[in-house]
Amino acid sequence: MVAWKDRKQIITISMGSVKKISFTVNKPVLIALPLLVCILLSPVSEAGTVQSSTNHAINMSSFSLSSQQWKNRVLLVFAPSIENRDYQQQMQLLQEYKTGFADRDLVLVQVLTQGNSYANEQQIDESSTTKLRDRFNVGKDDFRVFLIGKDGGVKRRDTVPVQATTIFAEIDAMPMRQQEIREQGSK
Repeated sequence: MVAWKDRKQIITISMGSVKKISFTVNKPVLIALPLLVCILLSPVSEAGTVQSSTNHAINMSSFSLSSQQWKNRVLLVFAPSIENRDYQQQMQLLQEYKTGFADRDLVLVQVLTQGNSYANEQQIDESSTTKLRDRFNVGKDDFRVFLIGKDGGVKRRDTVPVQATTIFAEIDAMPMRQQEIREQGSK
């Protein structure tokens, strides 16, 4: 039952046939209540973190290769910006092979001088991109592609766009990947 009384609304909540709860709420509170609920239930709880569906905070602001070691291979693509012709070509060459990335535990890291940089489509901070550029000695105007193995070592370096199938063939020839393929086949 809902009834208006002197600019206030009386709300009655019926929980089955067991119990009824009635309370009085000012009209402005009623208008603000849905907004408050949306804010409280929002997936963003702190600056720089997002709540995943499993209620674990994921820090999207930093990226380090050491956090990937022995877990993932990493494909680093360095470019001045998304307008760079080599970068655009490289992204087109990789676009249709997303399942191949997942099959090979391969993380794509796009390191841009201008604009946002990403690790598997999650934005990373400028400090992380600067550290990666310094570590691999990549200038701000340079296009480079590096394949990093699970052991943290550089497996491939390119100064021009490279086919995804070429990268996959290189990974598939690695002893660790051969072992992964054998283990997947025995399951």
